[in-house]
Amino acid sequence: MKRNIPTRATVLALLIAALGLALAGARGLAGANRRENGQGKQDTAPATPRGTRLILTDGTFLIVRSYERKGERVRYYSLERAAWEEIPADLVNWDATAKADAERKNDEEALAKKVRVEEESRRMDLPMEVDASLPVGPGLFLPSGEGLFAVQGKTITLLEQVVAEEHTDKKAVLRQVFVPIPLPRKQNLEIPGAKAKVRLTAGQPEFYLREAPQDADMPSRVRHSSRAGEAGPAVELIRVKVMGDKRRVDSVSTYFGGEKGSNRQSIEVQRWEVAPNVFKFTIGETLKPGEYVFAEFLPDGMNLFVWDFGIDASGKGSAEVRK
Repeated sequence: MKRNIPTRATVLALLIAALGLALAGARGLAGANRRENGQGKQDTAPATPRGTRLILTDGTFLIVRSYERKGERVRYYSLERAAWEEIPADLVNWDATAKADAERKNDEEALAKKVRVEEESRRMDLPMEVDASLPVGPGLFLPSGEGLFAVQGKTITLLEQVVAEEHTDKKAVLRQVFVPIPLPRKQNLEIPGAKAKVRLTAGQPEFYLREAPQDADMPSRVRHSSRAGEAGPAVELIRVKVMGDKRRVDSVSTYFGGEKGSNRQSIEVQRWEVAPNVFKFTIGETLKPGEYVFAEFLPDGMNLFVWDFGIDASGKGSAEVRK
């Protein structure tokens, strides 16, 4: 039988084909390895580790987690090699290193401040997400944000908090000097100014208090002179007495044994929680012209930051309103 002996050209062609297949396979394997190792990405600079820069005298720097100078040597923890190392202290540009440290701390403080501002802004916007559609009258909705709001007719007024200052009653002190027997000590809580800025008209306005969710890390627009309670706001409406250029909220007498007596003119109010952290207060009687405050009573006593407003005769309401 005659055998077909491959020619030299045929053998050469087969060798070239085999070599091509081998090269293609090698390229595919190398590409796969690059993809697995993250080397197939282009135009990607290696991330610089975060840490302190130890500036050297030749203008270069080392990225370190911390460092300490020991005589003529500097010991540092290298973030690039994840190990403790040492170099001569005279290789370090200490002025440039101190400047870099200061810049890093300033950047960190600025970033922390930005985060706090953004977090506070997010918290301030939170009530809008919860109760922005809370109706308080025909076609009237409670504005967003914390605070105490007065609703009268088609007008919503945001009340401001003012400080009630404590003053010792001078007449009681004089009586104590001239009377031989011990007398109760008397403290007056007073607000500067004869009139509140916010003015409402006579009648029965309704009031809504929105508080922030209790969070020790978050500041609140509603101010407290001591820690707040946990069972909702214990709020009282008080008619204040105008005394010249100030308004007296209360007179507190301290008797023997620590017992205290109060002399304030309170007005009955009813409270409902109409939404999470939103409370409605309804007045039990028609408010006559005069000066008033809403005071919150905390576990440690009256909150010295009170909401003040005045009642005028019909047609003389406040212009400081929010609709």
